[in-house]
Amino acid sequence: MARIEVRDLRVNLGGRTVLRDVDLSVADGELVYLLGRNGAGKSTLLRSLCGMVTPAGGSIRIDGRVGMHLGADAVHPGHTARRHLRWFAAATGTRADRVDAVLAQTGVDAYGDRRIGGFSLGMRQRLGIATALLPDADALVFDEPLNGLDVEGILWFRQLLTDLTRQGRAVVVASHLLSEVERSADRIVVVDRQRTTPAVPVAEFVGTHPDLEAAYLAALSPEAAA
Repeated sequence: MARIEVRDLRVNLGGRTVLRDVDLSVADGELVYLLGRNGAGKSTLLRSLCGMVTPAGGSIRIDGRVGMHLGADAVHPGHTARRHLRWFAAATGTRADRVDAVLAQTGVDAYGDRRIGGFSLGMRQRLGIATALLPDADALVFDEPLNGLDVEGILWFRQLLTDLTRQGRAVVVASHLLSEVERSADRIVVVDRQRTTPAVPVAEFVGTHPDLEAAYLAALSPEAAA
């Protein structure tokens, strides 16, 4: 049975339909990447999985807790990293000892007592990733986690994804960085025209196209590809 199961999802925002007829399943130990142009609905889908957006129809089932990375700026700039994580732990009923554990795991412990307002984008990304790891959840979602990370950070996050799936966790990542998608994805989903394509392995997605980039552009509607 899938850890994450979405069926016939429909989401309306601001009086318009953003997603419709969306199906998605992610099994334990699987890494699924969401691809799509800006504004296609990837973030809305992730927020729906986390319960932050109420669907207009369909169903979402997640077996267990979900860890959320929903961007680098979902933090109060006046808080320190440690205070942010302690607040999040208290709000979610997470053990307090997890705070120091994820600070160390993500490399944020070196500046854990500095105010977030002085952080670089890469530092905020690591803090957002630490927030997702905090509940020690069996399902995790990451929204553009590679933005702002340097080469060392990208290599670290790539290994983190490997470790998470080896531990049997179900992981969904929205990203535009196709080189990382090609390296690590188990399956790929494209969000376009309010819908999602079937989740398929990278090799099947590429098919007869020369590379992943060409396959991705071919999967978009003509106006989106333009």
